[in-house]
Amino acid sequence: MFVDELELVVRGGRGGNGTVSFRREKYVPKGGPDGGDGGDGGNVYLWADSSKHSFLDLSYRRLLKAGNGEHGRRKNQHGARGEDIFVPVPPGTVVRDVKGNVLADLTTAGQKALIARGGKGGKGNARFATSRRRVPRLAENGLPGEERTIKLELKLIAQVGLVGLPNAGKSTLLSRITAAKPKVDSYPFTTLAPNLGMVKVGEEGSFIVADLPGLIEGAHQGAGLGHRFLRHIERNLLLLFLIDLSPGADPEPGEAYRLLKKELEAYSSQLIKYPRVLAGNKLDLPGTKERLQKLKQEITETEKENIPVFGISAVTGEGLEEMVRFLFRRINELAEERPPVETEEEIRVEEAVEEPIRVELEDGVFKVTGTAIERMAAKTDFENEEALQRFQNYTRKIGLDKELKKKGITEGDTVRIGGEEFYYYE
Repeated sequence: MFVDELELVVRGGRGGNGTVSFRREKYVPKGGPDGGDGGDGGNVYLWADSSKHSFLDLSYRRLLKAGNGEHGRRKNQHGARGEDIFVPVPPGTVVRDVKGNVLADLTTAGQKALIARGGKGGKGNARFATSRRRVPRLAENGLPGEERTIKLELKLIAQVGLVGLPNAGKSTLLSRITAAKPKVDSYPFTTLAPNLGMVKVGEEGSFIVADLPGLIEGAHQGAGLGHRFLRHIERNLLLLFLIDLSPGADPEPGEAYRLLKKELEAYSSQLIKYPRVLAGNKLDLPGTKERLQKLKQEITETEKENIPVFGISAVTGEGLEEMVRFLFRRINELAEERPPVETEEEIRVEEAVEEPIRVELEDGVFKVTGTAIERMAAKTDFENEEALQRFQNYTRKIGLDKELKKKGITEGDTVRIGGEEFYYYE
């Protein structure tokens, strides 16, 4: 099964908690605080693996999460960092957020993208020792890791995109010139998913061809199957239009070519600008040579640029060697013409924008939101008196009391910050 679109939830590991501990040694004042810090949570990475060709392996997993950091220990022992996870995806994977913004584009094998960061580990009580506070009895909790919903979209990376109407013979051609074994039949839409194949050109080299499901009129609007896979040709160097020359072909070869152009242009104005080559197929059938000449004449009369037209038979192999060698030379020329594209070895998705403090009244509860205040609440152990006092001092410092009073809060009202709720008192 070919899966080229997928939605996942990724979550960085939670940071470990700091610990409260004291040394019990002679000559160490008050025993000495020695609580270690918690370890940071692990990160979630996506990395381009050339052995992957779809998202099938990931389609059974809804949540991908990294390892949590370990808690701190006594004797200033910091917790171990959570284990990172590296999720393999095919080269050509585009990563988007739920709003459709591109977070990463993994085009080269070995590239990786940091998608969700792990949470910071909490500080142990040794971090809070000062000349005035010799015996700190508070430590921080670890922070939760980043969590985001991402959408993966695959755009196959191939030098040649093979497009044509149903039953034009694309699958047969691919099986003939490559080692790929697509399903071949005489019924429309037998190609339910794109197929990739490598074409070897003697000792000179090779190139990759992507066979895409047949297009029909209206494909760009969702008709048939082709609309789902049009995006796969966006990364090709050139397009190979396969035209059915058989006497019973409907539409006629010239009309078939115009229909394919129309669908590509309707999907993306850039696609129609791609270099293209035409191949008239089924030359082994009677009457097809005359239809090939007519097609060449129509192309010459209607196209401003010179578009190569080849006559082939995917069944008998006639004309294939000449066409393959031409495609190989042409894609090498196009590759040299394209400016080199620098790719980052590691893409780091930007962290979420810091949200300012905000107070809203919802169902009688004063809901406080804001990146900094929610982070502080997550780090605080509210069962610890010193930690609670520290949190209260922090809220006064940032002016939360003033914001609450502006909203009309009175004593005894409920305040919610993150997952915690409090009663308000002056």
